[in-house]
Amino acid sequence: MKKPKNRILYDILGIVCGLAVAATGLICGEFDRRAEAANRPAAGTVLAVAEAEHTGKGVAKQVKTMSGVTVLHAADWEKDYPEIYASFMKNQENDEITDYLKEYPQLVTLYEPYGFSKFYGSARGHFYDVDDILETGRPHAMAQCWTCKTPDFTNLVNEVGPEVYQYSFDDVRELVREGISCYSCHANEPGDITVTHTYMIDALGPDFEKVAAANLACGQCHVEYYFYPGTGVTSLPRFDLESMHPDAILNYYNHVLVDENGLGFADYTNPRTGVRQIKVQHPEFETYLGKGSIHGSTYTCADCHMGMVIGESGKAYPNHYLTSPLDNQALIDAECSKCHQDLAAEVRALQEKVDTRTTEISDRLVNLTETLAAAVESGAYTEEELDAIRAVARDAQFYWDFVFVENSEGAHNPSLTNECLDKAEALTDEALGMFRT
Repeated sequence: MKKPKNRILYDILGIVCGLAVAATGLICGEFDRRAEAANRPAAGTVLAVAEAEHTGKGVAKQVKTMSGVTVLHAADWEKDYPEIYASFMKNQENDEITDYLKEYPQLVTLYEPYGFSKFYGSARGHFYDVDDILETGRPHAMAQCWTCKTPDFTNLVNEVGPEVYQYSFDDVRELVREGISCYSCHANEPGDITVTHTYMIDALGPDFEKVAAANLACGQCHVEYYFYPGTGVTSLPRFDLESMHPDAILNYYNHVLVDENGLGFADYTNPRTGVRQIKVQHPEFETYLGKGSIHGSTYTCADCHMGMVIGESGKAYPNHYLTSPLDNQALIDAECSKCHQDLAAEVRALQEKVDTRTTEISDRLVNLTETLAAAVESGAYTEEELDAIRAVARDAQFYWDFVFVENSEGAHNPSLTNECLDKAEALTDEALGMFRT
């Protein structure tokens, strides 16, 4: 049956209109894509925290032990995550070492005869962890020294048990392939932040879920720790978040972790003074999240030291090149400038004050050490009198060391930093006042 001529005309018009609409859609779509591309941040752009979908603010996973896992190393993930891998490999650029014994000669006296009084160089960063521990002038007998240097040892602890802390350092060396890398924070599960050091899980207990995942990932190593006497197991001097204040930590060492003679824990004893000293490690976790912190409840470690970056594909990824925020102008422009006109100047002014005061107190502690050593040598003091001075001197150096070895030089928490320095100074003066004139 033939269509009427007018129906054929309508069909032709319909087809023409359809093609026109389709063409318009294509043109508009192209304009939309071009507009979207024009508005899209360029590759390499650092996103402000408010824009970034950073998973580090959620709850971290906990590593599964005795599960037969084999560590996948950084190179194993290069194909799947090329941009993240490339950013991780940039950590090779952090290769400078500061000789602290030359910069702060007081340490030779204050850490006597501990290994840090013989060799104390700054860590170059995660990429060089294994090289640094092998090249250090401090001797290593037990495997516990590998605790925060390589995921190979971390996994060995998780798969075998705490007895591996008593393996020899050299035996574990044969199993080590690389320094801190993907497994350390992800446990072979990309995208998920997993705490792989069980001592952090044990120390926080029910407070574990109160801490942002990214802070736990960094804090499991950037923390004050000790090796449990006898077993050598890496442990933290706390039971929850409330007990991570320096006062609580010192109380733990003085009155909780005591030996059969009732003496508090000590890392070493000064042979000339008899003071049983505590060697603080690097308590960034306690400092940044501690009382008085300005940013601890707002920003994670990853926000400031990593950040989210736009990749070549236009998608954001977490930068794994770890830097100081002061060395990341793009991050300062995107985030810090919201509150700080000149962040670098502010921080450096703060750090200079903290460094000056820390150095001044270290000089006074050296004076205290030498005065106490002379008193011991003189024989003019009873052991009871000397022990009273030793107890105050031990506490004074603990508070000073808590600041000295915390890597931000006060920037993480100026309030807590100055509180510790106040206590160190007051206790040093108290101890010096206990000598007979």
